[in-house]
Amino acid sequence: MTQKITKFFLATAAVSALFSCQKLTDINENPNSAASAHPQALLPKVEWDAFRAWRGTSPLYTLKMIVQTDGENANQIYNWQRGSFDPYSQLRNVIKMEEEAVRVADPTYLALAKFFRAYYFYNLTLTFGDIPYSEALQGETSQVYTPKYDSQKDVFVGILKELEEANDILQEQEGGIIKGDIIYGEQAAQWVKAVNAFRLKVLMTLSMKENDASLNIKSQFASIYQNEPLIGENDDAQLQFLNQDGNRYPEFNSSGYGSGMYMDSTFIKRLQDHQDPRLFMLATRTREAEEQGLALDNFAAYEGGDPIAPYAQVNAKAVRGKLSKVLERYTQDATTEPLQLISHAEQQFILAEAIVRGWISGDANAVYNEGVRSAFKFYETYAKGLSSFVGAAKVDAYLQQTSVRLDAVPSNEEKIARIMMQKYLRSFHQGGYSAYFDHLRTGYPALRKSANVQTAYRWMYPQEEYNINGANVSAAIQTQFSGNDNIRSKPWWVQ
Repeated sequence: MTQKITKFFLATAAVSALFSCQKLTDINENPNSAASAHPQALLPKVEWDAFRAWRGTSPLYTLKMIVQTDGENANQIYNWQRGSFDPYSQLRNVIKMEEEAVRVADPTYLALAKFFRAYYFYNLTLTFGDIPYSEALQGETSQVYTPKYDSQKDVFVGILKELEEANDILQEQEGGIIKGDIIYGEQAAQWVKAVNAFRLKVLMTLSMKENDASLNIKSQFASIYQNEPLIGENDDAQLQFLNQDGNRYPEFNSSGYGSGMYMDSTFIKRLQDHQDPRLFMLATRTREAEEQGLALDNFAAYEGGDPIAPYAQVNAKAVRGKLSKVLERYTQDATTEPLQLISHAEQQFILAEAIVRGWISGDANAVYNEGVRSAFKFYETYAKGLSSFVGAAKVDAYLQQTSVRLDAVPSNEEKIARIMMQKYLRSFHQGGYSAYFDHLRTGYPALRKSANVQTAYRWMYPQEEYNINGANVSAAIQTQFSGNDNIRSKPWWVQ
């Protein structure tokens, strides 16, 4: 263990000893309840919750991938209101794992706690803007029940620092084993790659701040790319499911996939325009196409609903048998596909964008093609019975299309648009709102909206915050948005 980590554990142990001497009574302690737990016992729950967070169908409406025909969906029309601070509840388990890692002096669990803290706070700040960070989750340890809000910039700085520390700790545990790890089979070296890929993602999220000298975004990105281990073809950070009670795919037998949910015409058309066979992994043929005997791999057999048309009008189209639904494997296959937190495909698209932006040197075409191949490989591996549609020969042909090739467009702006399109096309039920945040910072891909609908950049703070932490949330709203907690207001990261 390095001197730096040793000092950290010694200092923490000293504080723990001080407080243990101040204990006054054991009267209220339950002798049948464990006062502590090894972080090995906490890690599976932490991983399970984190990989399932920000999933579900809501992002699919926002990304114009599905439509609703039996009512108005707020995400479909960019009219959502308040977000949720529920992720802070999941963070409590992360904090507990961090405390137990210190107690048993096991730095690998401390590193993973730092990673998951960064992951949750990253998504929280993108959701809202300024959030409780430095004083968050200190109710038990410091009796801080109304934490202050940190500026979004400070939150991002803290996130990047925690990720750097996680990388440093894990690399110091060369060949380390992480007992209880259900993602990488207990291999610490694999987690190093995921941590660094996620660092690249966070830095690329801040592309609009690349000229902020205090952040050093480009130099940080280049240093990670040049010096740190990154995700390879078989290193995806993903949660795989089992056909066992409590371990199945989250949409298995989901009531959310009711009769009123269909594919969005925006998404269908993009897949058709690119002659993208992943369409056959995601959607059903229309009833009309089936009756006409159109093959599964006939692009004309698929059609979606207009996301800005009145839902009754789209429903009438569905009644006529002219709409595709989400493919049954998402609700009928308990182990249909893993949920990815960060993948090789996403990493390669991030690197391709960085090359185009001039942050790093390299062959953008080759890196982009690797990302596409990796995205296809995911479906070849997990879309059971459909792998022949997305095999190696299919992706080779796909990459030769003028509409797909990165080198077929001359300008950097057009190249970024193509990279964002490929990130978008791979994000069906993967990555939560990541593709939407990419849209906010780059403008790509365009998302169909009615003429009177403005862009939504964030979610409003939860009503509970006004009730229990009113002074701090009000101050945060005043500082950021001149007192107007509005979904159309731009937070710092996209200004």
